[in-house]
Amino acid sequence: MTPPPPPFRFRRGKDDVTFDPAFGDEDLVAARAALTQGRWTDVRALLASTGDDWDSRGHRLVVLGEGRSSAAWAEEWRLAEPESADAAALAAAAAVFRAIRGKQKPEDARELCLRVARMAPTDPTPWLFLLVLARRTGSDDEQVRAFDQVRGRHRGHHHAHHLMTQCLAERQKTDGDDPFHEVYEFAEWAAGEAGRTSPLSALPLVALVERYRALAASGALPSDPARLPYWTSARARNSVRAGFDWWLDWDRVPYPRLPVDLNHLAYGKFHSGDTVAAAALFNRIGADATRVPWSYPDRDPKKAFRAARNYALGFGSS
Repeated sequence: MTPPPPPFRFRRGKDDVTFDPAFGDEDLVAARAALTQGRWTDVRALLASTGDDWDSRGHRLVVLGEGRSSAAWAEEWRLAEPESADAAALAAAAAVFRAIRGKQKPEDARELCLRVARMAPTDPTPWLFLLVLARRTGSDDEQVRAFDQVRGRHRGHHHAHHLMTQCLAERQKTDGDDPFHEVYEFAEWAAGEAGRTSPLSALPLVALVERYRALAASGALPSDPARLPYWTSARARNSVRAGFDWWLDWDRVPYPRLPVDLNHLAYGKFHSGDTVAAAALFNRIGADATRVPWSYPDRDPKKAFRAARNYALGFGSS
């Protein structure tokens, strides 16, 4: 049974979709703004308060590390406090995103991550950074090793499982749908290990969406996801249903990347033709739209999100 939607949380205007990766984390938003002005002490306080909540720590450092000026201020912090694992972690995160943008050698970013791993051996976060880096610049073996290191420290790490799903989905090009692809086996295994109340229960749906992206990018499926048989196959129906059932059963314990799962669910429900459930999800998403998966395979995510949301909610065209 679809839960009743809460009141609308978005404005129907030109700026109602912002794709802010902070996902409403007000402390993170404030620290990010302070960091752009060189006030790294705010970041130090934020990470100290985060402690060993590994999902939150990873999420916050990824968002902070993506900032264009983060590398310079992280280096200033690291020089001021050379023994700080938090300063080293921010520097490593910033280096990874610089390497992905072609502004730094991947080898240098990798060494910074390994330095953090030595400073904080129980922390999965430097290995998360290495997985981010390996997905863009590394080998299959490097991806698997980084994921295993994360999972060995935090078995239910949300971001790491999503990244590994993306890595696997991009392997093994085919001429069409491939229901026995390894990404599905991985997602079903991880979801089963995590249990039905875990956010990883939605991972088979994430695998379905990520594999669509890979197939569409290779030309094996159309680049327009609308009305494709792909979304109504037995696997798709089972994956979408399992993800939605998880949401209905979710114990409402917050976690930092909830909007990522909700957007995947809305995407799957919408393209499978269940606009009633999609409407409930769009209501829950409110302003917390995410670029992924609405950008898949190579689309304007704002236009795609607005079009799907407005259709599901009966608002007409965007």
